[in-house]
Amino acid sequence: MPSEMQPLAKALSLRRAKGDALYKGVAGRTALVAARTGIGTTRAAAATARLLDAANVEHVMVVGIAGGMGPSVVGDVLFPEIVVDKSTGAEFHATPLGGVQPRGKLVTHDDFDIGPDEQRALVADGFVAVDMETAAIAAVCEQRACAWSAVRAISDLVGVTPGDVITLANPDGSPNVGASLRYLVTKPWRIPKLVRLGWDARTAATSAARAAARALDDDVGEASTRC
Repeated sequence: MPSEMQPLAKALSLRRAKGDALYKGVAGRTALVAARTGIGTTRAAAATARLLDAANVEHVMVVGIAGGMGPSVVGDVLFPEIVVDKSTGAEFHATPLGGVQPRGKLVTHDDFDIGPDEQRALVADGFVAVDMETAAIAAVCEQRACAWSAVRAISDLVGVTPGDVITLANPDGSPNVGASLRYLVTKPWRIPKLVRLGWDARTAATSAARAAARALDDDVGEASTRC
């Protein structure tokens, strides 16, 4: 989403040329290119394919926010080792970047709301977070023989955030102003929670961006040492 790209662009000093959908920059001798995916697996897969078609990419990193479950708390930063597509059961394994050792399991699905029974089953199976894009991105990367990893910061907890808040964003991740106004008028008692959710999401997006920047700095440093 735009709210996830903005802190990443700041952390990595990325810039977007006029009329260009890609953000670009450098870290040492490493060229960087970034793109927004939008919300959901279909958009994420298509955006990843476009990115890999547009540039010679050696490693894809997914950066953004996620919902936490089990032992996760708001503010945790996760570099998941295993990502599973809930709809197909396909399992993907991240490639470490820099000195970060991926740990934990994340599940990707398009259904924003998870029921209590399903959540308990996922936690029992070792999952600590959920998002709507990473497995789709990993699938495209593995099809193209491109290494990938992810950094997700927990912005909210599964079962706490109302499932209908997903309607407050457009499919590309931008705010849906009309839906937001209607939501606030019809459900004013949720305003304090929405304010808190917005604050936690911004904080988490910044944490994820900074963690990605640190991992990249470590990787660039290791590459310089090897050279």
